[in-house]
Amino acid sequence: MKPKADPAWLEAQYNNRARVPDHARVFMRWEEASALVRRTSPAQLDIRFAPGQGGLLDVFPPSAPAPAGGAPVMVFIHGGYWRSLDKSQHSFVAPAFNAAGALVVVPNYALCPAVTVEDITLQVAAAVAWTWRHARDFGGDPARLALVGHSAGGHLATMMLSCRWKEIDPAMPAQPVTGALSISGLYDLEPLRHVPSVQADLRLTPASVARLSPAFFPRPQGGRLQAAVGADESDEFLRQNLLIRDVWGPTAVPVCETVPGKNHFTVLESLVDPAGRLHTLALRLLGLR
Repeated sequence: MKPKADPAWLEAQYNNRARVPDHARVFMRWEEASALVRRTSPAQLDIRFAPGQGGLLDVFPPSAPAPAGGAPVMVFIHGGYWRSLDKSQHSFVAPAFNAAGALVVVPNYALCPAVTVEDITLQVAAAVAWTWRHARDFGGDPARLALVGHSAGGHLATMMLSCRWKEIDPAMPAQPVTGALSISGLYDLEPLRHVPSVQADLRLTPASVARLSPAFFPRPQGGRLQAAVGADESDEFLRQNLLIRDVWGPTAVPVCETVPGKNHFTVLESLVDPAGRLHTLALRLLGLR
């Protein structure tokens, strides 16, 4: 049976909030931890990187001494199916990486249905370009720029590996991103056209799916992808995780893993836990492990 033939099955596969009944408590933990970080850290908040809705980002400086050339830079891209959540709910990601010596940038983006996923992708590219241009202003090294994204943010981080950066800013290198860690990412958006609760806001078309699905792209030149997913996620999210490795190959996707005991939301615990597997993978991207 082709998944697109059964919208009810796809709804059960892709509706993560329905699959995780206590997701609201997870979100509350994120918000409480993030509020504490925003109150107590020397972060610079709500810096404008682009005009209009969503064009703000937060910068969290390293708390460990930076090398002479500057600290490695991690851009964290939040999830929410391109239609919900906010950078302010994800400040909790920063401290563990600040303590390891990284500069962390967390951008916002405008949300569907007010904008399209194409618009969001270009906005995230603008945030990455801004970070490359301004990293040194905050003690960062633009030559050590890596991306981490969760869920829709994993999709967006992966899209950045295929970006034509010279068209964004002619001053940029052809590939400014050293690599990306996509956590519970989406690489083939075609099934989402048939998920009623998601498609209502995303309004994907066959043409936009082709433009926005990294699994339909040639493997990127430079910048490797690490793909991971919670072992307790749906069969479709597990399939998506394997798909990008199958299509791009092990040279472009040297890491393709599941995180034991984690669902679509608790998987971020492995990212912020200094003993977590995802934390280790992110540190490797940043050259800190």
